[in-house]
Amino acid sequence: MPIKITALSYTYMSGTPYEKKALEDINLEIEEGSFIGIIGHTGSGKSTLIQHFNGLLKPQEGTIEVDGEDIWGRGYNRSRVRQKVGLVFQYPEHQIFEETVYKDIAFGPRNIGMAEEDIEEQVKRAMKMVALDYEGLKDVSPFDLSGGQRRRIAIAGVLAMDPKYLVLDEPTAGLDPRGRREILSHIQGIYRERGVTIILVTHNMDEVARLADRIIVLDKGRISLSGTPEEVFSEGERLREKGLALPAVASLMARLKEKGWPVRNNLFSADQAEREILKVLRGNGDA
Repeated sequence: MPIKITALSYTYMSGTPYEKKALEDINLEIEEGSFIGIIGHTGSGKSTLIQHFNGLLKPQEGTIEVDGEDIWGRGYNRSRVRQKVGLVFQYPEHQIFEETVYKDIAFGPRNIGMAEEDIEEQVKRAMKMVALDYEGLKDVSPFDLSGGQRRRIAIAGVLAMDPKYLVLDEPTAGLDPRGRREILSHIQGIYRERGVTIILVTHNMDEVARLADRIIVLDKGRISLSGTPEEVFSEGERLREKGLALPAVASLMARLKEKGWPVRNNLFSADQAEREILKVLRGNGDA
């Protein structure tokens, strides 16, 4: 069953001179097994929206259902939803605080009362999912590791809770190119191999175009566009009006098309673009 958001609205500092409408009439379903990208300019409501998914914020209007249950309904234990919906904040390594890698990853499972023998298996499994060597790193201080490794430790800490849905807020922010590639590779592996539903908030259009099967565009607290990467990025002018750019490859192909090249402009990887351009250069493109 999906995460279902119905008529969700949220206002910060309501009733004060600093009142700000963050979300307005959001209606959204996130199906199991999907890879969702959420994009929008700074202040569009992305982080506010995802904090509703596991009950960190309570809707002022509307409802949030996870697997058919209203998470703010009478009698619902919200610790259950925080286990089902794992949320990795931007710069999650700043939340690392334990003295060893093992203790940090084990914190969440231990906090929900998991048996110690089960915790060890969960930690091993989570570390494997993000390519961290259990025996080599379990007793090491996380503060002695690289930024990319610390971020993987933070993600492993959420994965150790065995979530059904994994929400990531700008997981590659501040990392160098190698660190970004590693993190995205592990996220893609979690999605493909474990079947975890992924919800990725990002400013990187190339990342979301390559990874997501559905993209949601937020603008001023509302959903302004929703669809496949091809559908969303075909609306180049509308995106630019909202302060968003096309992925680099799609932008290149659009410019070539404007100049009369018979190329497709719904391509998002360099390999696809190379094949398409070579096809035209060899005279096999559709005129």
